[in-house]
Amino acid sequence: MTTSTPEVVAARYAGTRMARVEDTRLLTGKGTFVDDVQRPGMLHACFVRSPFAHARIADIDTTAALALPGVRAIFTAADLNHEVVEAWHAVAGKDVPDTPRPPLAEGVVKFVGDPVALVVAENRYVAEDAVDLVDVDYEPMPALADFRKSPDSGVVVHDEYPDNVAGGMGGMPPDEELFASAPTVVSERVYQQMYVPVPIETRGLVVEWSSAAGELTMWASTQTPHELRAFCARLLGLPAQRVRVIMRDTGGGFGQKVVPMREDMCIMLAARKVPGALKWIEDRRENLMSAGQSRHVDGTVRMAFDDDGKILAADIDFVQDVGAYPTPYPVLTTAAIGMFFPGPYRVPKASFNYKTVFSNTAGLHAYRGPWQYETLSREVLLDIAARRMGMDPVELRRINILRGDEMPYFNPNGMPYDHVAPADTFEQAVKILDHEGFRKEQAEALAQGRYIGLGFSAYIEPTAAATGYLAHEGCTIRVEPSGTINVYVNGGSTGNSIETTVVQLTADALGANVEDVHTIQGDTAVTPYGAGTQGSRSGPMTAGAVNEAGTAVREQLVTLAAHALGVDGSEIELRDSTALSRNDPEKSITFAELAYRAHYEPTQFPPGMATQLEATARFVSQAMIHWANATHACTCEVDVDTGHVTLTRYIVSEDVGPMINPNVVEGQVAGGTVQGIGGALLEQLSYDTDGNPLSSTFVDYLLPTATEVPPLEFGHVEIPGPGVGGYKGCGEGGAIGATPAVINAVNDALAPLGVTVTELPASPATIVDLIERARP
Repeated sequence: MTTSTPEVVAARYAGTRMARVEDTRLLTGKGTFVDDVQRPGMLHACFVRSPFAHARIADIDTTAALALPGVRAIFTAADLNHEVVEAWHAVAGKDVPDTPRPPLAEGVVKFVGDPVALVVAENRYVAEDAVDLVDVDYEPMPALADFRKSPDSGVVVHDEYPDNVAGGMGGMPPDEELFASAPTVVSERVYQQMYVPVPIETRGLVVEWSSAAGELTMWASTQTPHELRAFCARLLGLPAQRVRVIMRDTGGGFGQKVVPMREDMCIMLAARKVPGALKWIEDRRENLMSAGQSRHVDGTVRMAFDDDGKILAADIDFVQDVGAYPTPYPVLTTAAIGMFFPGPYRVPKASFNYKTVFSNTAGLHAYRGPWQYETLSREVLLDIAARRMGMDPVELRRINILRGDEMPYFNPNGMPYDHVAPADTFEQAVKILDHEGFRKEQAEALAQGRYIGLGFSAYIEPTAAATGYLAHEGCTIRVEPSGTINVYVNGGSTGNSIETTVVQLTADALGANVEDVHTIQGDTAVTPYGAGTQGSRSGPMTAGAVNEAGTAVREQLVTLAAHALGVDGSEIELRDSTALSRNDPEKSITFAELAYRAHYEPTQFPPGMATQLEATARFVSQAMIHWANATHACTCEVDVDTGHVTLTRYIVSEDVGPMINPNVVEGQVAGGTVQGIGGALLEQLSYDTDGNPLSSTFVDYLLPTATEVPPLEFGHVEIPGPGVGGYKGCGEGGAIGATPAVINAVNDALAPLGVTVTELPASPATIVDLIERARP
């Protein structure tokens, strides 16, 4: 009797708009976030933070704070920093040179909010009172608040970097001869402000050390539970099997929770020194002041065009602020700004050069599409170029955008585009918008004294980049004795609904009813190793892992069912959580009946026949990159008296390959788009000239709300990628494409006034000032 696995039946759940399995729990308030975790004898931590951007620490007196009833301990750098064994992150690897990152400030504080001491008390209220009693003697020093002034500031942030340059890179040098001779050359300085992810749930940890067992358990708000476990083991010099990370629900991450930061290190180190579990929950002011910064780039971009509007060359030269203590992820991805600058266009020659510069501000961290500046600067420049050449920006893009029949295509920096057709998403967005109809409407509005505008933005981005530890993902699928199916994956779900998509994929892989499938994620004690949620990798990588494990379990089901039904394995079909014979549908057995026999009556099967219904498998991606692309289109109206911008329509046409769940894809695109809108018009993390933060509350840091965002319209192009199922990532695209689309719409509206916004955000004050300066 052969037991070969029959062909998999057509997908029943993947591709459908299935309701999210986690929503009932979350919408009824039954989620479990870090602050919901309670442990016996739990203590609470609060940080003493520097009020100065740059100062020497002359002395720290904890006497009064320790005398406060309820205070259990106070730790300074002298207590914690020397206990660090290793502190490298897998995203960079142990052999890549890294910038300084001490747990607590040692000798010198380097930004307002720099953690100086850690107070542990019976509750958070006492801990915060004690923080005010810690007397730190500071000797203020000059601070470098604006990274653009670094060469002339006379301030050195880190002694190891006397010029404040953390790193840099240059590609091919620009072809200055070509730029000098081209019919049209457009050059602009584009400045992107500092803004941040602002997850609903701030950072947080509960760390419990069992000295008797020599084991540490951590409940964390993280995107990468397995990497957090590995980092903690390295930090403390513990065997990895002695560390367990449990991640339940996480209220947003957006890159900020990919790698552990300095406060996380402090809690891990201090947990072994206190008599109970130690909880730290970041408050909103700390999050805005100390959790890091994002974006913040200043650069000059150039493009050369021939007489027909074809791009001849592109060049970008930029500087990015990395703050005082950057995490390694965004520093490494800064190079991507230069590498990706040609974008989804036919660009014969490209060049780039960049530096990353320290400043006395919070350190750079990852944020949804950390290379977004390449799209922002390029797309803003294209619109400026089109107006200068007397063309519509749509026509200029149409001339230069890459088509599917040109794939594979290597951009001039060597990036290998394939399985994409940027022209398709572009034309779909133009059609949905009714471009010609809008231009007529715009002319009529201008005649009435109203300023309305249209902005486009096109991009291409790598998803599921299969490099280093990101190149593989594990999955365990187990059919329980009841016949229900549990699928175990690393997780890291922070709103991107891996729970739902994994259930859909597993149900299809096994021919099961979706209500029979459940998922367990985020617990390193029971889930296989995975790299978590980052780099738009979750969809393609978990699909591959589920396919590997699902194939093995499917073969097990077929083998056992074939014996139970007395038919050849090639006759078995799996559907509706049932194995049945194609030739005789009367012969069938449910998964529940089969699992019962396998678990409770295994002797019914022949000797030597394995009765397990479980497999753990590891998917290793053979495709280095799954390229996704999209076009964003935005219309707006600008009140030229107040500078207020009202968005009137917003369209996204995106190719992420086949969609596992269109609801989830559109939710991801929508969430990123709203963040991009905030970055265009509202959000700004500001410092004064002395390095004091000016936007550490929501009174000063403005976020987009439902009133600022029009209904989003979606178009989908489905070009399969190179991996399992053809799936591509979709997590970052909205945040990448939205900001330039909005800025281009604003600039299009203001073009009759000779106004162009190239310094973000396009706040009312900025717009009014530009209009005033443009008037004769």
